[in-house]
Amino acid sequence: MLKIVRETISDHLAQAVAQTPDETAFTFVDFSTDRAGVSSHLTWRQLEKRVRTFATALRHAGAAGERVAVVGPQNLDYVVGFLAATCAGAIAVPLFPPSLPGHAEKLAAALADADPVLALTSPDALQTAEKFCANQDGLRVRVVTERDLLAGPAPGGVPTGGETSPPRPEDCAYLQYTSGSTRMPSGVEITHANVCANARQALEAYGIRSGRNCTVGWLPLYHDMGLVLAIVLPVVGHVHSVLMDPLAFVQQPVRWLRLLTQYPGALTAAPNFAYDYCARRVTDEERGELSLGSVTAMVNGSEPIAEQTLRRFQQAFAPIGAVHTAMRPSYGLAEATVFVSASPAGEEPTVTCFDRDALAAGTARAAEGTGARAVTRLVGCGQPTGQEAAIVDPVTRVRLEDGCVGEIWLRGPNVGRGYWGRPEQSEATFRATLHGDESGDRACHWLRTGDLGLRYGEHLYISGRIKDLVIIDGTNHYPQDIEHTVENAHPAIRRHHTAAFAVLTDDGERLVVVAEHARDLAEPHGVRDEAARAVRAAVSAGHAVALHDFVLSPPGIVPHTTSGKVSRGACREQYLQGAWSSDTQAQRETGNA
Repeated sequence: MLKIVRETISDHLAQAVAQTPDETAFTFVDFSTDRAGVSSHLTWRQLEKRVRTFATALRHAGAAGERVAVVGPQNLDYVVGFLAATCAGAIAVPLFPPSLPGHAEKLAAALADADPVLALTSPDALQTAEKFCANQDGLRVRVVTERDLLAGPAPGGVPTGGETSPPRPEDCAYLQYTSGSTRMPSGVEITHANVCANARQALEAYGIRSGRNCTVGWLPLYHDMGLVLAIVLPVVGHVHSVLMDPLAFVQQPVRWLRLLTQYPGALTAAPNFAYDYCARRVTDEERGELSLGSVTAMVNGSEPIAEQTLRRFQQAFAPIGAVHTAMRPSYGLAEATVFVSASPAGEEPTVTCFDRDALAAGTARAAEGTGARAVTRLVGCGQPTGQEAAIVDPVTRVRLEDGCVGEIWLRGPNVGRGYWGRPEQSEATFRATLHGDESGDRACHWLRTGDLGLRYGEHLYISGRIKDLVIIDGTNHYPQDIEHTVENAHPAIRRHHTAAFAVLTDDGERLVVVAEHARDLAEPHGVRDEAARAVRAAVSAGHAVALHDFVLSPPGIVPHTTSGKVSRGACREQYLQGAWSSDTQAQRETGNA
């Protein structure tokens, strides 16, 4: 029987301040004004006082039971605002500021969907947020800062809307908007019980203990992994959280590794590309000042995990103490709060070669990787912690045996209760039943993840997304396999900025690949034909499929989600709308578009 956690975020905050009121709870390192970073801190006592005072003001402003968006920059104000909204009995909506480049449409869509009464931000972002929200038709939200709300009329009497009670475990704590890699974002309803359970599952899986460990991170707080790792898990586990802004990492990735050096016993997390980025960008001189031997766990998740990235990172940082067993390939998704499974503690990542044709046909067959047959190398993500996973035929809803590829279904106390305002979609996704389990009992309900995977040996392997699967002439192709082939076909192609997808033609479904060229490429015209020939040859040889079209685009053109993943669906839509026609391409390359 899966254990159900019956606590709230508010309960855990009270416990932390009662036990160690003067220990540091949260540290934010700000690199925007000082290249070396300026740290600001909150003890558990200071945090609890700010959160409780702010929560009271929110209740008197009518926020209890309503949605309260957080649209500020990544800092301690964001942490306090999120926690205050959940403790006020409101439904927090962690989002990003309007200043985040390229994502205004998604922010507007999320705000329209959530329909919050208040939007919390920092003083320096107030004017931009107010202007953005004022330009959204039908939005009733009032943009406020903590300081402004507390400076209003002194609370007295009954809060707006009548008496309010403390949040309950079954109450919705926040809406986690999905990153939108395959569709416009939907808000997942995460209850207090869901997120407390998931935090406990992660604490157990990664071996994190109060007084011994901390968390260090740069992931966006509006993203599921960043929110839980940097805010909720520290509160539930009573551990110190150290955070920085994502832009500070992108500008100088060594900053992240310096914090891991400075704070021993750290749990940290990042998508696969970030580890590759560190291996490429951190210089030998910078490595000389680092020591990664005390890092407890480096979670690699949120996107497909590449074996070569694990190898490159270990080769680059083993001389300064990086331990291969600290790298923890993991699997999760917003609908399950975030965390599902992780590779076992104390073991090096497991990589298995599967026969590519057999895998595409739905069967796991181990291969040596040195023969004539093509292989797909998948990284194991361990087994679920505190929840149950099943591999299911997505059409017949029949549970499959180990070694068969199917859709991953989940159930456990961490699974959210549905999508905000989408009852039909919620019913189909969160209340699925296996063939033969038609009793209507809630205990038989499963979450359909939309992810393809398999169990093999001691691990759960993730092989792709159902909606991203490329089907050409009846044969399945995983887009990440094709993208990997393309990125290694020619040095002009930029890594992690390639999208493979299928389009419907008069001859049926055909393969299209859009790839960005490297930023330092001086004359893209000079290598376009050469790169196209190399890509076509590599895809034909490696996947036995012909390319219908190959586009080599300038940097920054391939769309990404708010969490940094390539959005194949959005790329496909742009392609079909003519975004890469010859005229548009020429305009972009001459700076006229």
